[in-house]
Amino acid sequence: MAGPNLEVFKFSLYLFVPIAALVHFGDPQWYRDHVVPYRDRLFPPLDRTVQSLPTNQSAIREELERIKAERMARHAARVAEQEKNNQ
Repeated sequence: MAGPNLEVFKFSLYLFVPIAALVHFGDPQWYRDHVVPYRDRLFPPLDRTVQSLPTNQSAIREELERIKAERMARHAARVAEQEKNNQ
């Protein structure tokens, strides 16, 4: 079988890999360069998220009506822009 040198090598490898990963991925500059831009693309900005969720049925309906009104306004603006470009 293998000797103690193999066991020492395996043990050092088991220690080195997690420590190297922590040193590499735990660097604040690496986080700012790689994680923050992806997070900004993945999640909407805080001003576009609902901070307080409605708790009763009437508040939920009001929020749905507000969302529908915003969508209809954006759609109407987009259609008007397309008609303006087509003329």
